[in-house]
Amino acid sequence: MTEPTHNEARQDQQDEAAEAMAKPGRLAWLRDVFRMSGEKSQPRVGLVILCFSALFVAITGRLVMLAALPNEQVGLRRATSNAISAARPDIVDRNGEVMATDIRTVSVFAEPRKILDKDEATELLTAVLPDLDAKDLRDKLGTKKGFVWVKREITPRQQAEVHRLGIPGVGFVPENKRVYPNGTAAAHVLGFANVDNVGIAGIEKYIDSQGLQDLNGAGLATEATDLKPVQLSIDLRVQHLLRDELFKGMERFKAIAAAGAIMDVNTGEVIALASLPDFDPNNPVDALEKDRINRMNVGVYEMGSTFKALTIAMALDSGKVNINSSFSTAGGMMRFGRQVIKEYHGTGRTLTVPEVFLHSSNMGSIKMALAVGVEGHKAFLKKMWQLDRMTTELPESASPIVPQRWGEINTATIAFGHGLAVAPLQALNAVAALVNGGYLMKPTFLKRTEEDARKVATRVIKPETSEAMRYIMRLNGERGSARKANVEGYFVGGKTGTAEKVINGRYAKNKNFTTFTAIAPSDKPKYLFLAIYDEPKGYAESGGYSTAAWNAGVTTGKLIERAAPILGLAPRFEPPPSPFPLMARLGAWGSR
Repeated sequence: MTEPTHNEARQDQQDEAAEAMAKPGRLAWLRDVFRMSGEKSQPRVGLVILCFSALFVAITGRLVMLAALPNEQVGLRRATSNAISAARPDIVDRNGEVMATDIRTVSVFAEPRKILDKDEATELLTAVLPDLDAKDLRDKLGTKKGFVWVKREITPRQQAEVHRLGIPGVGFVPENKRVYPNGTAAAHVLGFANVDNVGIAGIEKYIDSQGLQDLNGAGLATEATDLKPVQLSIDLRVQHLLRDELFKGMERFKAIAAAGAIMDVNTGEVIALASLPDFDPNNPVDALEKDRINRMNVGVYEMGSTFKALTIAMALDSGKVNINSSFSTAGGMMRFGRQVIKEYHGTGRTLTVPEVFLHSSNMGSIKMALAVGVEGHKAFLKKMWQLDRMTTELPESASPIVPQRWGEINTATIAFGHGLAVAPLQALNAVAALVNGGYLMKPTFLKRTEEDARKVATRVIKPETSEAMRYIMRLNGERGSARKANVEGYFVGGKTGTAEKVINGRYAKNKNFTTFTAIAPSDKPKYLFLAIYDEPKGYAESGGYSTAAWNAGVTTGKLIERAAPILGLAPRFEPPPSPFPLMARLGAWGSR
């Protein structure tokens, strides 16, 4: 037989397929094959679903167990997580100098359930870490906890010694430790962070309140370099000299405390702030003592005659008084019911508005305040933020002590700086508005531009009132009680303030609170200076006087002399031409 050709074989296959399709039984068989194949795949799909469900349940169960049943691994992870999340941004001054930063350190932990001989472990650990309390450590190791701290922030040498002990269940956790490379510098501004790197006070606490210690709030930062630095308005160089002069003054004048600040009047930036006694943020054990408070923000005091600047500005701005108005001080006293108010160094004659300021006349100030009226007086001081608690980036602040019933006698005493107690920074901020053209803005400890400051500023007095205040402050620097701060070349103006301290509800005649406020330069002020002493004593050169000119005034002059060149204020040894044009046109006293 001959074999079929290729075409013949193909034709035979097609015929057989056609025959199969023609038979009903064959077609049913084919459908059964496909049906059986589908039925066999269903158990496989079910098996896959079952496996994935079991895996999901196992993962969920593990997560629940980790959350509900903390063990040694959870404790370790939690401790490590806390250390990482506590990374804080650097704090730098306005020139980029580091004022606070994190360093990496190591802490020792123990897993009590893994330590077989608790007594031996206690003995070994206390041998290399002698400052540990043996009983306290033994109690910790005797618990059933999965994680306990042995000692936080150890040295590299201590770490090596603990490591050599080879105690199972004892290990190390890397942490962030906050350090302040400049020691006490700006301590009350910076505040400090605790052992867990949590901000406790000052800018450190502000950082936490703003969520700045965590990269994008997600806990991804492990080092300070991962975070954007917080730039302060503080100038570290000026901060140093402020504290230095206050410290010297405290010793010279035998004061129990001192404080001071320097402010940019056009931006509201606090360039320097100090309060003595202070503390070292690296070891803030003294920070909670009552005499270590930030007197500029937290202390409230009667500011004495420095408040007369506000009284005169109020009277001038109201239009009820002008620069050439005059007031009689004959008799040297005024009576309000049973209350008698006297002049400190009365002239017994009629004084112009500038002379009231120069002679620090209580009577002249009272008469100006009464010309405005009780309600007008209250409204002006409220507008100047003297009757409410003033807030800044620093969490620490205090509310002023305001009379519960405010009558004519209260207006009389507050007019010359008694009967109303405010935070010194609060008063300083108001004076800045008096001399910067009339703009009141909240002070800041963060660097900002003049343009940004004007966006949040409010005009509170007229430009002509501001010129009048600069004029009379300059007169006082040339001829009055501010002469001790009149540094040649800087056109300084200022005002002294001496208030008797209130002790047990009564004024103490022999205990003063002295202040001195100065501006430089007076024709176009850039900086405002404040120095304060609590209970300064008289000395030989002062003839026994302990009033402000002899202590706070002396210190302020030294501050201006040292700080002005650093702050970029060039001395001018020729008086500026027409520094107060409006006063000259009005023929104000002393302008001729």
